[in-house]
This record gives sequence, C-alpha cells and structure tokens, in this order.
Amino acid sequence: MSTASLRRDHDLIEKVIKAMESTIQLLNDGKQIPESILLPVIDFSKNFTDVCHHSKEENSLFPALEQAGMPRNMGPIAMMLIDHGRSREIGKEMENSAKDYISSGNSIKLISDMQQYVEHITEHLWKENNRLFMMAEARLQYVAKKVDKELNDIEELKLKETGKTREHYEQLAETLTRDVSQHRN
Repeated sequence: MSTASLRRDHDLIEKVIKAMESTIQLLNDGKQIPESILLPVIDFSKNFTDVCHHSKEENSLFPALEQAGMPRNMGPIAMMLIDHGRSREIGKEMENSAKDYISSGNSIKLISDMQQYVEHITEHLWKENNRLFMMAEARLQYVAKKVDKELNDIEELKLKETGKTREHYEQLAETLTRDVSQHRN
C-alpha cells in the first residue's frame, strides 16, 4: 500500500498535535511551559513533519500521482503543496514565538501560533487521509512497491540529514505526551 508509511507518519504527527493541544491549555491556564517541552515540539514540527514527511510526499507520492495523470498545478496536489507552504510559515512563526516566550514569559503570540498550527495540521491531515490517500491508493496500485521503497528511502535520507531517527521522534512523541500530562498536576 503506497500510503502506509505516510499514514504511520500521520499517526505520529497526531500524537504530537495532541500534546500541543494540552500545552496550549496549560499556557491558557497560566502555567509555565519549560524549554524541555517547547523545543522538542519545534524540532518535531520542523524536522519530522516538514523535512521528513512533507519531503516524502513532495518527492515521491506527488510525482507518482502526476505520472498517473493527476495535474500538479491544480487540484489535490496543488492544494497539498499550498498547505505544506503554509505549514512551514506557521511553523517558523511558532518557533519564533516559542523563543520569545522562553526569553520573556509572554505566551500570547505562542498560544495563537500553536493554535493556528494545530488547526492547520489537523485539517491538512484530514484532507490527506480522507481524500488524497484514497485517490493515491486507487491510482498507484501498479507502482505501490516502487512508491513504498521511495518513501522509505526518503525518510531514511531526510532523518539522517537531521541526525535523528524515526525511533527518536517516536520516543519524542511519547516523552511529550508524558511530560505534558505530568505538567498538568
């Protein structure tokens, strides 16, 4: 199945999104959030979601869909590329507001940026899971093994470039979930 790897990524991203939602609630309640929670969220958003996951889609899935007749400059691929660009923009804003929060303690912009990121990524994942991936599975049956291999190769390469592994990010998601829930108490 040519979207299995991407769906696994989405499960991991959703786990971090849930931790972000809890972090937003803690910030809204006036709790101080340490760097040990904020910096991993930024790292995950930038390096796993954008560098690794989006690269897999942009360098393997989308070209395969193009070869199967789906245009890149309009329709689902164009929308996903726009969404990826927007994810990067919001992610950069969130990184800047996290740094500002760490130095100043002012959480207003950070809350806004994190909320915007959570809403954007949640909507984006829904579109991919419920629309794009269904189209991909129907159109790419004949090249599924090739696409699966490309996705795995891209993941390995992109994570190697960041100096991290999938296991690192899976552990990061678990640690964030645990740390955020402990911070509530």
